Amino acid sequence: SDPGANRMQILINDLLALSSVGRGHRAHELVDVSELAAEARSFLSDAFDAADATLVLKDLPVLRGDRALLRSVFQNLIGNAVKFRGPDRPVIRIEAHRDGGHWELSCVDNGIGIDPQYAERIFVVFQRLHSRDAYPGTGIGLAMCRKIVEYHGGRIWLDTDCANGTRIRFTLPISEAGER
Repeated sequence: SDPGANRMQILINDLLALSSVGRGHRAHELVDVSELAAEARSFLSDAFDAADATLVLKDLPVLRGDRALLRSVFQNLIGNAVKFRGPDRPVIRIEAHRDGGHWELSCVDNGIGIDPQYAERIFVVFQRLHSRDAYPGTGIGLAMCRKIVEYHGGRIWLDTDCANGTRIRFTLPISEAGER
């Protein structure tokens, strides 16, 4: 099969997914974030196992949202951490703490990191920092994460104070019904 056509199909699918975020008005439900992260990891199991990666989940909440969309945030973040790994075995930590009316979550890895000058650019569609040959992908993942997080009433950003690897932080509203 033609790799260019194949890549175009993946790109179209990613763009359709991006444009449909928040349009479906699917019911929001209580979701256990540690379950979502585990599901995302199992979707990525081939790449994850090939990289001999480790996922550490800590103090993750139950919150209200669109399960499939939120899972795709974790899938993108975990997938990036595995893809942009450094010389060491990837270790990815996802943790959360309360901050006023929001949960603040973070995904931290020990990979190649992102230069702080690109802190905004990485969330823009098609803004690739590397050649497609070096790291495959459509350049839509983090734009998708931003759209999903904002649709849920939160925000997402690159923590530019992370010395080693990458730390992406994002907020999601607390659902009182989901309190542990």
